[in-house]
Amino acid sequence: MTRARDAGVATDALCVDPGLGFGKTADHNLELLARLDELVARVDVPVMVGPSRKSFIASVVGSEFEARDDGTLATAVWAVDRGARVVRAHDAGAVADALALLAVMGDIDAAVVA
Repeated sequence: MTRARDAGVATDALCVDPGLGFGKTADHNLELLARLDELVARVDVPVMVGPSRKSFIASVVGSEFEARDDGTLATAVWAVDRGARVVRAHDAGAVADALALLAVMGDIDAAVVA
């Protein structure tokens, strides 16, 4: 991030992505998610996760896309609850609905859903 800032990129234009699925085993991805709050606490920019339909989800819930969508939804809610502020998902509507409900229940800042 220092290099990006030194190159003139504004801090509010940056985010950190732990890279779920890229060169990692299912266990690596699950550990990243389990410790996501540690990453959030260590960086001063928003954390983004992209769990959508990744194979590590299939290793837990099954390989059918419907199962992967359900797992993606659970992973997105988990990640936002642990501090992620950007989520990439194929079924963005379902994720937005789940996060809106989480916000109404008071577990996350409603601005995160916008």
